[in-house]
Amino acid sequence: MVTGQADKLSALLKRATLGVEDSLSSWLDDPAVPPELQEALRYSSLDGGKRVRPALVMLSAEAVAQEQNWKVDPLPAAVAIELVHCYSLVHDDLPAMDNDTLRRGRATCHVKFGHAMAILVGDALLTRAFEVLGRGVSDAAIARDLVIDLASAAGPAGMVAGQAADMALCRVPAGLAGHQYIHQRKTGAMIRAAVRMGGRCAGANEAQLAELSAFGDRIGLAFQVTDDLLDATASAQELGKTPGKDAQSGKQTYVSQLGLEETVRLAQQLTDEALEALTPLGPRANGLKELALLLARRQR
Repeated sequence: MVTGQADKLSALLKRATLGVEDSLSSWLDDPAVPPELQEALRYSSLDGGKRVRPALVMLSAEAVAQEQNWKVDPLPAAVAIELVHCYSLVHDDLPAMDNDTLRRGRATCHVKFGHAMAILVGDALLTRAFEVLGRGVSDAAIARDLVIDLASAAGPAGMVAGQAADMALCRVPAGLAGHQYIHQRKTGAMIRAAVRMGGRCAGANEAQLAELSAFGDRIGLAFQVTDDLLDATASAQELGKTPGKDAQSGKQTYVSQLGLEETVRLAQQLTDEALEALTPLGPRANGLKELALLLARRQR
């Protein structure tokens, strides 16, 4: 991504997630947690992530209604989904999984704190996420729906299924269909959940939830397609993690399946379809549209 595009993305994410970092820090600042565990939790969650999923929560709420008309504050939902995302990164980096030593430009959790602590950090982040929804969302019915959205996306039919398939621990369709099976679950399910959760907090009706879901489905795949492009073309400094890991381990990627040129075309097609899905929401969805475009241009 050229500097101007990177700056625009950074500015949009900063605006959309105003308050997320402080709230995330507050939920992790728990005197009942052993100091050693708390240090590892904060190391793995704070100061470094782009906060794309919390931004999607907040911008989706904005796309449905003005802040003063939200049913509940979407900030707890934004924090909860980021906690689950951070847990997934800690566990994905473990030697038994993706076996990576670099995340967000620094040593992965298990490298710095040991394998056992990294497993426990992931467990703690995952469970704290649902505590945030239970304690932080003022409307019980909305809290229940948010828990279902997040648990479904992160669980055995969502992100966990995608990771199992990515590690060849279960059978998937051959070729490109198998690759899409993996990433609709491993990456796409959580992105779809983020936009649905933001919509719910703002009081979205069924039609609006469907529109946001369609957007989330497309942008979730576009996000992974672009990740594959970056993994094939960017440096470790640009990525903040080790590039080329999938190719080195023999995993299939969109680039290996389609080639660079066709992969770029697919990313654009998915982004266009995502933008089209937001049309019924009108100008309130402009923030979501801008984020989708900037994420798609990460490979430029």
